[in-house]
Amino acid sequence: MHERAAEFQERVRDRHGVDLDVLEFEAGTETAAAAADAVGCDTAAIASTIVVSLAEPEREAGPENLAAAVTSGANRLDLDAVAEQFGAASAAMADPERIREVVGWSIGGVPPIGHDAALPTVFDPTLARYDTVYGAAGTPSAVFATEPEALVDLAGATVVDLTE
Repeated sequence: MHERAAEFQERVRDRHGVDLDVLEFEAGTETAAAAADAVGCDTAAIASTIVVSLAEPEREAGPENLAAAVTSGANRLDLDAVAEQFGAASAAMADPERIREVVGWSIGGVPPIGHDAALPTVFDPTLARYDTVYGAAGTPSAVFATEPEALVDLAGATVVDLTE
């Protein structure tokens, strides 16, 4: 297993007391479509984690005004809706370098849980339509499977539709 995927698995076990099975694929899973093809599921069952930078949020955001949105791979995140959810002047995709420094993971492998810093997290209700969803497990070629309700609990997420 890739060392970053193993680190993710260990971090989740230590923090949440949960043993997740990490699945690795040679073809890569850095996009929702690629992950769905590798796993053999609908693209909509992929739980993509998008880290967003909030400008002047009214309510408390994460370090450096970052928040996480866990969306269905079939949906597109509405950044204006994210800004409104957090009472921010605006929201934008966070800079990849900031994500790596603050969250601890690189784009393409950012998991919905197990971050270096606690981020407020929102969760796309579309994912609740599935018995099992798949999230990144720390690398662009690793995912883990879980029930959507369990992922909401582990992420401490608020379920709200912030998609286009």
